[in-house]
Amino acid sequence: MARARENWERLIRATLRREHLASGGHPGHARTPSGIAGAVPASLTRSTNIDRILQAADEIQAENPNVARILCEQAYSMAQNLDPSSDGRGVLQFKTGLMSIIKQKLAKKDGAPIDRNRDIENLWEFYQYYKSRYRVDDMQREEQRLLESGSYIANLGELGLRYSEKKKVFSTLRALVEVMETLSKDADPDGVGELIREELRRIKKSGELTPYNIVPLEAPVLSNAIGMFPEVRGAISAIRYADYFPRLPADFEISGQREADIFDLLEYAFGFQKDNIRNQRENIVLALANAQTRLSIPIGTDPKIDEKAVNEVFLKVLDNYIKWCRYLRIRLVGNSLEAITRERKLFMVSLYFLIWGEAANVRFLPECICYVFHNMAKELDAMLDHAEAGIAASCRTESGSASFLEQIIHPIYDTLVAEANQNDNGRAAHSKWRNYDDFNEYFWSPTCFELSWPFRKDSPFFRHPKGRRRTGKSTFVEHRTFLHLYRSFHRLWIFLVLMFQALTVIAFHNGDINLRTFKAVLSVGPTFVIMNFVESCLDVLLMYGAYSTARGMAISRLVIRFFWCGLTAVAVTYLYLNVVDEMNKKNSDSTYFRIYILVVGVYAALRLVLGLLLKLPACHSLSQMSDQPFFQFFKWIYQERYYVGRGLYESLSDYCRYVLYWLVIFICKFIFAYFLQIKPLVNPTQIIIDLPSLPYSWHDLISKHNNNALAVASLWAPVVAIYLMDIHIWYTLLSAIVGGVMGARARLGEIRSIEMLHRRFESFPEAFVKNLVSSEMKRMPFNQQSPQAAQDMNKSYAAMFSPFWNEIIKSLREEDYISNREMDLLSSPSNTGSLRLVQWPLFLLSSKILLAIDLALDCRDTQVDLWNRICRDEYMAYAVQECYYSTEKILLSLVDGEGRLWVERIFREINNSISEGSLVITLSLKKLPLVVSRFTALTGLLTRNETPELARGAANAIKELYEVVTHDLLSSDLGEQLDTWNILARARNDRRLFSRIQWPRDPDIKEQAKRLHLLLTVKETAANIPKNLEARRRLEFFTNSLFMDMPLAKPVSEMMPFSVFTPYYSETVIYSSSDLQKENEDGISILFYLQKIFPDEWANFLERIGRSESTGEAELQDSSSDSLELRFWVSYRGQTLARTVRGMMYYRRALMLQSFLEGRSLGVVDYSRANSPRAQGFELSHEARAQADLKFTYVVSCQIYGQQKQRKAAEAADIALLLQRNEALRVAFIHVEESVIAEGKTVSKEFYSKLVKADVNGKDQEIYSIKLPGDPKLGEGKPENQNHAIIFTRGDAIQTIDMNQDNYLEEAMKMRNLLEEFRGKHGLRPPTILGVREHVFTGSVSSLAWFMSNQETSFVTLGQRVLAYPLKVRMHYGHPDVFDRVFHITRGGISKASRVINISEDIYAGFNSTLRQGNITHHEYIQVGKGRDVGLNQIALFEGKVAGGNGEQVLSRDVYRIGQLFDFFRMLSFFFTTVGYYVCTMMTVLTIYIFLYGRVYLAFSGLDEGISKAAKMLGNTALNAVLNAQFLVQIGVFTAVPMIMGLSLSRDY
Repeated sequence: MARARENWERLIRATLRREHLASGGHPGHARTPSGIAGAVPASLTRSTNIDRILQAADEIQAENPNVARILCEQAYSMAQNLDPSSDGRGVLQFKTGLMSIIKQKLAKKDGAPIDRNRDIENLWEFYQYYKSRYRVDDMQREEQRLLESGSYIANLGELGLRYSEKKKVFSTLRALVEVMETLSKDADPDGVGELIREELRRIKKSGELTPYNIVPLEAPVLSNAIGMFPEVRGAISAIRYADYFPRLPADFEISGQREADIFDLLEYAFGFQKDNIRNQRENIVLALANAQTRLSIPIGTDPKIDEKAVNEVFLKVLDNYIKWCRYLRIRLVGNSLEAITRERKLFMVSLYFLIWGEAANVRFLPECICYVFHNMAKELDAMLDHAEAGIAASCRTESGSASFLEQIIHPIYDTLVAEANQNDNGRAAHSKWRNYDDFNEYFWSPTCFELSWPFRKDSPFFRHPKGRRRTGKSTFVEHRTFLHLYRSFHRLWIFLVLMFQALTVIAFHNGDINLRTFKAVLSVGPTFVIMNFVESCLDVLLMYGAYSTARGMAISRLVIRFFWCGLTAVAVTYLYLNVVDEMNKKNSDSTYFRIYILVVGVYAALRLVLGLLLKLPACHSLSQMSDQPFFQFFKWIYQERYYVGRGLYESLSDYCRYVLYWLVIFICKFIFAYFLQIKPLVNPTQIIIDLPSLPYSWHDLISKHNNNALAVASLWAPVVAIYLMDIHIWYTLLSAIVGGVMGARARLGEIRSIEMLHRRFESFPEAFVKNLVSSEMKRMPFNQQSPQAAQDMNKSYAAMFSPFWNEIIKSLREEDYISNREMDLLSSPSNTGSLRLVQWPLFLLSSKILLAIDLALDCRDTQVDLWNRICRDEYMAYAVQECYYSTEKILLSLVDGEGRLWVERIFREINNSISEGSLVITLSLKKLPLVVSRFTALTGLLTRNETPELARGAANAIKELYEVVTHDLLSSDLGEQLDTWNILARARNDRRLFSRIQWPRDPDIKEQAKRLHLLLTVKETAANIPKNLEARRRLEFFTNSLFMDMPLAKPVSEMMPFSVFTPYYSETVIYSSSDLQKENEDGISILFYLQKIFPDEWANFLERIGRSESTGEAELQDSSSDSLELRFWVSYRGQTLARTVRGMMYYRRALMLQSFLEGRSLGVVDYSRANSPRAQGFELSHEARAQADLKFTYVVSCQIYGQQKQRKAAEAADIALLLQRNEALRVAFIHVEESVIAEGKTVSKEFYSKLVKADVNGKDQEIYSIKLPGDPKLGEGKPENQNHAIIFTRGDAIQTIDMNQDNYLEEAMKMRNLLEEFRGKHGLRPPTILGVREHVFTGSVSSLAWFMSNQETSFVTLGQRVLAYPLKVRMHYGHPDVFDRVFHITRGGISKASRVINISEDIYAGFNSTLRQGNITHHEYIQVGKGRDVGLNQIALFEGKVAGGNGEQVLSRDVYRIGQLFDFFRMLSFFFTTVGYYVCTMMTVLTIYIFLYGRVYLAFSGLDEGISKAAKMLGNTALNAVLNAQFLVQIGVFTAVPMIMGLSLSRDY
């Protein structure tokens, strides 16, 4: 019977193991489960800790089988509750096996019944025993003592060794606690149940059990060193609660082991959620700490934050609030900035972030947040003057407690929801409902204070639409009409019409410039005022829908402008008609002409003078004074007064640049228009009009008796259409020229082939150190034992460059772009040894020694001639020198005694010969191959691990080398001298010479021996290393960028902190095994396709995992680890989230490497503790990891991750796998909790923003859970997804990355340089968005993808280069850009979310930034990978989406305001690079139709033939030429010039 039971158990375990392998389980960085714990199905481990409980049962089985049985039974209950019907894969087998184990192995041996009533007591007793046995309490006290004493740093290594043991103990304790917590619900409340509940309350304050994000603020954690940085400790001290603050109630509970701080008062007074408090507490601590490091690292046992750092954070966070107060002319809280104390500044900043962090959708209303903050800050200010803390009246609920969410956010959110419901899921007209901008603009006027405080719920702001009755818009109505194009950019259309009119008048006057022509040209006056009147009519018409709610002053302005423009149009037109009458009358006194000239001249002069004066730097203060009453009326008449859009001017130099740019375009355009479009039509038009009646082929009611009007219109219509759209073509041509010149000046494309990279490699270390190495690392001594080498700057540069270069090469190998052999050849020596010259990577030196030997064998000249021939190839010279010095060093390290004397004598003689120029006489160069063969045999032995046989072989190899050198290589005289040298002769006779060697122990000698062996043996050239085109492109761009202008790198501790932010919905995370095998309609699978287009990468992948090239897919699937690696290999070549996460995590890896090499220790300011820049072990360094986490955060906003987990979707498991593999990765998602009544109907839903990370066991650990007022998706999905998760980002900058993007380690190393651009000078204002170039990596998929890739590349490089400088109109077009995080989160976020109107959400961030006096730049020394659509249908859909989004932009208030408020030339740049591009594209198509229909009309009507006959009779060739003007329609081909220019810069043609 016992044997049967054992066989049954063996069968169950085997089945479970097989199921686990088939499911591709991966333990991540958790403890590897064993026994039954290792067979838990994946469907059970995603949401429970069953495996951890079973692992603990295995651990304690030997100590207490009964408690192990309790744990197993609890695990079985959890599995049964989670999957009662055993539907999941492997669940039935698992539960059967677990039940068998419970019954057969964990039951008592004597068969006595088990008293389960005492399970909870037994569990409690064992818990107490386990804690005492492993001295858990002592362990925590010791840790706390070390942290408080400051000896944490000195004991870090020892503590790190004990950490793994401690982690194991705490993992078992967690399992015991989890089971106790479940069972205690049924325990005696006065007995053991009370003891357990008390223990649970106590352990929640334990650091290891308290979840945290970056900084463990609730309690210290041994595994995280970030809390030991002095700037972090200073920041924590800065927010600590002071004795003179209002006293908190005695029953107010302080969470964790921390002291009370200012957030506790804010939580109590305003009722902020606890997790919002925890989230923003960490945010403030990091903000203060990073602001301090930019000033200095605080020192001392009690570090403090400088007042300057507090002021910097305060002014940046509250900058928009301060501007809002000044705009509305209300007093700041605290009366003035100077009167606010340091503590109150911290209170105000904390309050603002807490409001923002819990505002949910209200975050899209930045000025609404300013209003809320203003009133709550006044309440806080009054509270701080009292001795006792109280609950704020605005947040007090009916129950007497405080709730910010319920009292402040909910009323606003409910109004937003009511309006959003009116949009009919995006189908309703924009004019029928209020969007986010309408709500926000309510707070742009003093009327917002009618809301009162607390809120007056009957205010019009909170009015909900009822039925067909709608609420009014605010200051703008988005009517769907093309008239917005004219309204927003009327200055452009007026200018083009006036110029066309003037040129046509001049052409019809035969180009004569006289008084009559001048009077005719003045007809532009009536045209101007009439077109202005049309624009004022559109203002009145398109404002419909906002008259009931708009401010009275805004309505008054519209009415005044309407009547003013109307009267002006009538007056000017009347005057000009009288001027025309005077022109037609002889002997007129020209009275009206003089009046007309006076009126028009004065108006034009005033506009011109004022326009120019406002662009002079000295007059910029006038625009600032425009908010003063004296100037208000004049500016009010000229343009509406908005909170945004003020001060949209640039420096005089920038202004002159883009004015000059457009003057060149205008000169080209109008010369082309006059001489090739207008003038050639004048004479034919006059002839056609004057022709007698032409024969018509059909009846014509218009032209037959009206001077052939339709014929003239057919000729002029395509010319007018081309005239209106060809300015875009001229812009395109000039942008290609200017962009190309700027790119060449920026040194783009200097290294665009692997040959160029080889030739210039010698200059890379110095360029790298200059730009990418911080000043702290440059001061490090690299080898204190060899001062002569440290003095050689080139070697120092190479030593600093080497670890970074090698890490880049390592990353290329990890990504399978290069093979192991290529990695060995590309890797650079450390250059930290005592060798007196720079050692270069082997791919530069391979085969150079053999070539040099050939030159020596052919040498018939002197030593100088031979050396000159060798030096023609500089790397051959380096190889020869390195080989010579390395040989000497290796030989000296191997031998001692007489052998050492021989080596020294040989090299002394050779050095003397070199100095005397007699080397070819001293040495027999013909014998060099023999010497090399002997020495190669020696180095081949030295590259292996020492054994007695190898040691004897090496001694024999040296003896053979001695014989060859003495008797063959050296001249006969010198060889005879050495033979007769007494010392050597005696040693040789006594057989002591080279009888034993000292096997190399020094890593430097080992490295040199291996390297020298490769130098002497690698025969093939490395000119094509690396072979992979992507590896080449990356290395070429990286090395090229080293010579481009970029800010110098700051030490990691002083750099600007940043976050990376990726929105994700339900796209592919990692390809599954079934995805790899699934075939399309052509019978091609993804894996097969990738193997064919990336054959070298596939071979490298197989080599990396230790498989042969003949390995099949089935063999890989048999191994769970290889199967998982295969899935990642395929996923890294698609547009997947896994690829994006890997790329973005390179930022952390780069920062860890840079921090490690800079050598900063915890609490130590001196950076020079390291003697050599070696990178080994940097990923394990506590200090480097902590420093990287202090500066970098990566949040992926997986909107429906919670729902995916609930339905056990594959995407959820894959995201969890990414969390396990990347400890710094954070995932934010929206969690939905449903409340269900007895009948089963859902009555309510609660929404939460959650942030999770992977815990030590690889499970999702919830860090924050912040309740939302309702469903956050009221507008467009992507910006709403970004908005809910942006509260979890950190730092001063945020890079927005789509989930189809990639990054590279070498580019990540330049991130701190890029962030320094925020502090650089780029015009009048500091940058708020840093544009980054993209590399489209999908170009190799097909010819169509190649074309789209090149087109996209030309825009993201050359196009945006010109937009940023000199045009100053670059916006935000995609997701590699880096935002000033604080600037944007205090001004509405990094995108807009109103339904449909903001469908192209990205570009609105650029619009918003520009209108709020931001500055957007573009930088091309760093790049990010980007995937694009590759199929024709996908590309068409994408282009349709972009074009549709542009159509919505035409309707938007942002485009209207920019078109109105930019100066004329900057407005032109904005139009032709945004909506104007699509308008001109549309007009290009319409022009072709106009031209063709005109030709059809002329042909079918018979006029074409009639006019041709008349031309022949008159002998007029111009008449014939004008009928063949189709060449004008073909000028659209010039729009491809930018792509050609971009390719010429980046490719080696």
